[in-house]
Amino acid sequence: MQFASRKKKLVSNPKTELYTEPLQFYGQPPLENISLSEFEAFAVDRLRLLKTVENSGVSMVKRGDDYKKKLESELKALDFPYREDVEEPEKRRKDHISHFILRLAYCQTEDLRRWFIQQEVDLFRHRFKGLSPKQKLEFLHKNNLQYNTISGEEKEQLKNELLNSSHGVSGVSLEHDFYKVPFQDALDLVRTRKVYLKEGYAYIPQSEIVAIVLNDFRTRLSKALALTARSLPAVHSDERLQPLLNHLSHSYFGQDYSGQKNVGKISLEQIDSLAGKSFPLCMRQLHKALRENHHLRYGGRMQYGLFLKGIGLSLEQALQFWKMEFIQGKVDADKFDKAFAYNIRHMFGKEGKRADYTPYSCMKVILSNPPSQGDYHGCPFRHSDPELLKQKLQFYKVSPSGVNQILELVKGMHYQLACQKYFELTHNVEDSAFSLSHPNQYFIESQKLLGGGKDVKRETETPQRSQENSAAKGPAAAREPAAVESQHLAEMTANLETDFLKTDF
Repeated sequence: MQFASRKKKLVSNPKTELYTEPLQFYGQPPLENISLSEFEAFAVDRLRLLKTVENSGVSMVKRGDDYKKKLESELKALDFPYREDVEEPEKRRKDHISHFILRLAYCQTEDLRRWFIQQEVDLFRHRFKGLSPKQKLEFLHKNNLQYNTISGEEKEQLKNELLNSSHGVSGVSLEHDFYKVPFQDALDLVRTRKVYLKEGYAYIPQSEIVAIVLNDFRTRLSKALALTARSLPAVHSDERLQPLLNHLSHSYFGQDYSGQKNVGKISLEQIDSLAGKSFPLCMRQLHKALRENHHLRYGGRMQYGLFLKGIGLSLEQALQFWKMEFIQGKVDADKFDKAFAYNIRHMFGKEGKRADYTPYSCMKVILSNPPSQGDYHGCPFRHSDPELLKQKLQFYKVSPSGVNQILELVKGMHYQLACQKYFELTHNVEDSAFSLSHPNQYFIESQKLLGGGKDVKRETETPQRSQENSAAKGPAAAREPAAVESQHLAEMTANLETDFLKTDF
C-alpha cells in the first residue's frame, strides 16, 4: 500500500499541485520535461517582463495607477498570469518554470543575483497587492506565515498608539485588522516609522502586511540563489545548457546593430564631432582616452571598435583610424600591422572563424569584463567611483540637479536608466520616448533628434576637432521581437576569447 501510494504521488499531474494557487514563493522546482525552444522562449519572456518592472519602477510611482496598468499590460502581452482571481494553469506553469530558468542564469554573480532579486520582489509585490483579503490570508497560512491579528479589546486599548504610529500609511483605521509580529520581521516598517512597537513586537496594519511577506520572499529567494550557484558545475556539464545560460545572463533582446547596413555612413573626420554630440558616456570616455593616450587595452579596443563598426566605420577606415592613433603613441607601423591589425580584421569577420561580431549591448558592457586599473572600457555609471562620475558629469555641463538625478539612479543600480537620463539632460528633452539598452541605440536616437528625425549622414566638410580635443585636456523604442534560437542568442553575445586577440602592449 505504501509503495502504491508513493507511486501515485510521483505520477500525479504537476499542474494540479503547483498551478492551482494564484501566487507562490517558488519553493518547489518544476519536475516536468520541456523542449529547448520552450526553455528559451519562457526565459526571454520573463526577462522582458523583469525589464519592464525595472523601468516602470523608476519612471513611474510604484503602486500608482500608471505603474499597475503598465505591469498588467505586460503580463497580459507576454502570457503570464495577470488576474489572480482567474484559473490559468498554463500561464501559471509558464510563470513557475521561467522563474526557475532565470534562477540558473542569474545566480552566477553577486550583481546578477542582486538585480534578479530586486525585480522579482517588485513583481511579487504587485501581484500580492492584487490578491483579495481572503486570498492574502490563505497565502499566509499555506506558507507558514502565522501572524495573528490582535483582539478588538487590545485594539481599543492601543487605538491612539496604533493610529498615531501609522499616520504615514494611507487609509488606516481601527476598522482594519492589525497584526502582531516580532519586530525583527518588520525592520523596513520599523525603519520608516510606520508601526507601533511594544515589548519586542510590531503592530502592523493590514495594508502593510505585504512588507512582511516581501521580506520573507526576499530571504527565501536569496538563499535559493546561493544554493543554485553551488549546483552550477553540474548544470554546466551539460553542453546544451551552459552556453544558453551564459547567453541569457548577458543577452540583449533588441535590434541588431551590426555595421553591415551602415558601412560608409560616417567619415573619419566626423568622429570627434560625433563623440561630443551623440556618443554615450561609455564611448565618449573611450574616445577621450584614445585621443589622449593614443592607445587602448584589449577590453577598450573591443568595446569601442565594435561600436564604431556599428555606427558605420568600414574595415578600411577602422584600420586607418586605429593605426593613426597607435603610431602617435609607442607603436610603430610595423608593430601595429603585426600585433593589432589582425584583431581589427577579426572584428569585421575577415579572420579566424569569420564571424561578423556585433557591438556590445548595455547589458554586456555592464555585466562582463569589468575594467581594472589602466582600463577605460565598461559602463561609467556602473564601474566609476560616484565622486569621479560626478566630476565627469559636471565637466560635460550636466546641471547640478541633473547630476543628482543620475547619481540617485546609480545608487539604486539603475545604470541604463541613468544613461538614459544623461541622454535627456544632454539633449534637452523631457522624455526620450525609448527604452535604452544599447550604446548604438543611444547614437542613433541622438542623431535622429539632432537631425530632425533623420539618420546620420556623411558630412562633406571636415569638422573641427578642437572642441573634443580641448575637452580631452580636462579632468578625467520600440524593440524588435526577441530571438529564441540558440544560434541568434550566441551571435548577440559572442565572446571573443581567442588568446591571440588579447594582445596588450
